[in-house]
Amino acid sequence: MRRVLFLIFILLPITLPAAAANGDLFEQLKAEFSKKGFYDHQKEAQITALKAKLRRLAPTDLQNQFEVCNKLYDEYKSYQYDSAYVYANKLLLISQTLKDKPKEDFSKIKMGFILLSSGMFKETFESMRGINVQSLQNPVKLEYYSITMRAYYDLAAYNNDRHFTPVYTRQANNYIDSAIAISSPGSYDNIYLTGYKEYKNGANDSATVLFNRLLDSKKLTEHQDAIVQSTLSNVYQSMGQPDKSIGLLVKATISDIRSSTKETIALFWLAEILYKKGDIKNAYLALEHALDDAEFYGARQRKVQIASLLPIVASEKLLFIEREEKLYIRSLSLITVLAAVIIVVSILLYKRNKKLKSKEKIIEKVNEKLMEGTKIKEDYIGYFFNIISGYILQLERIKRSVDTKLPAKKYDDIQLMANNINIKKERETLFNTFDHVFIKIFPNFVEEFNKLFTKENQIWPKENEVLTTDLRIFALMRMGITDTETIAKILEYSEKTIYVYKMRIKAKALIHGDEFDQRVMAIKAVDTGGKKA
Repeated sequence: MRRVLFLIFILLPITLPAAAANGDLFEQLKAEFSKKGFYDHQKEAQITALKAKLRRLAPTDLQNQFEVCNKLYDEYKSYQYDSAYVYANKLLLISQTLKDKPKEDFSKIKMGFILLSSGMFKETFESMRGINVQSLQNPVKLEYYSITMRAYYDLAAYNNDRHFTPVYTRQANNYIDSAIAISSPGSYDNIYLTGYKEYKNGANDSATVLFNRLLDSKKLTEHQDAIVQSTLSNVYQSMGQPDKSIGLLVKATISDIRSSTKETIALFWLAEILYKKGDIKNAYLALEHALDDAEFYGARQRKVQIASLLPIVASEKLLFIEREEKLYIRSLSLITVLAAVIIVVSILLYKRNKKLKSKEKIIEKVNEKLMEGTKIKEDYIGYFFNIISGYILQLERIKRSVDTKLPAKKYDDIQLMANNINIKKERETLFNTFDHVFIKIFPNFVEEFNKLFTKENQIWPKENEVLTTDLRIFALMRMGITDTETIAKILEYSEKTIYVYKMRIKAKALIHGDEFDQRVMAIKAVDTGGKKA
């Protein structure tokens, strides 16, 4: 029995998640995803209160209008681009009405931040043109330098060539030096900007020390925490330590969710690293939420980045599901054979022992286990492992039953137990399971397939069917099993029969030849959550 179990585990490898070390953090992140609505509701309540305050102000009270609009801008700047843009414009209009140059420059800097956050580099520089930097107060001047620095660093990364990147990096270094020079020693801005410059210029060790110093202080806001965590994750990634990078990005994402920050790149970075490590499931989940955030905020550049990666990850996810399905079919067949081998061995052993006791109760328990083992779970992967576990328990139960009956020499009972194992029924169950799992992944397959035929030649399952034999042949082809011999073995037909089935169906189609096969292969799959992959 031990050898049998060993063989099963050899043939049915279990793949551990690529981010197993960060498993607890991922569970916490998934819990926070479900709370996004709660955090956003708190954010909206603060915004609603500020808007009410703004409405109560007199039209001539421009100074207070400016202050409230600035607070509304701060609420929106990392939450929703369109609204932040509206209030940045209001700040600019009020400052121009007041003829207040420092306020006007202040408003231009605010506009520059959200334009940069949306990925509009050219517009960012244009919005801050004409600012008299020397007349700004230090906090505003620091913000100006920080935004300009970030714009040049982002441009350097975006171009990523040997001609323009060094130029943009030098310009960014100049601005970050200016920002560091006017920041208070030991402050968040001073330490972060110093660490950021070290990282951007390859001094990863000193950057790590500075960022960890900020995190260890436990004095950061959620938004600051997310910024430091995600930046430090980049440092570890460049140092070839992806597991540390993943953990930091998960923490950064949690902080972003709690602060209702939609202008975020942490999730996208997390998805990229997970994809490279082969954790397709979590990469896809991260990309979905990253796309939701990017669309909510209105970040154009981010949406382009996500759109370039999402189809790749989605296709990998589909391939993973298809591979698991093939593995399931192969494994179920193997277990059926192993069950038959164990029964034959048991029959040979029982001839030397006494008759078995409680025949009916034991057989009922075995049948119950068989039924339990073949139930289709809502979650396909969970079902796959449950059915494997069920069959292993069955094999152990059969062995225990035989060991019990052999001393009693109940040979007829064992023979009856063997006769009750219906291989044909097991194969029918396998087909039924395949049909349900296939339709879960390709819910539109039957409808799309029938669009290739006139109404009188369409193939629809009967009320008690999921797929007909004709449909099942082309379902296997859609999964990538195109070899006629393989299909014949799976469906227990001759190769000639399968060939005749295929030719007969294709002859009735509206299109013929390779185009028909291409149209079948083009039928789209949908993941278990119902979204197109």
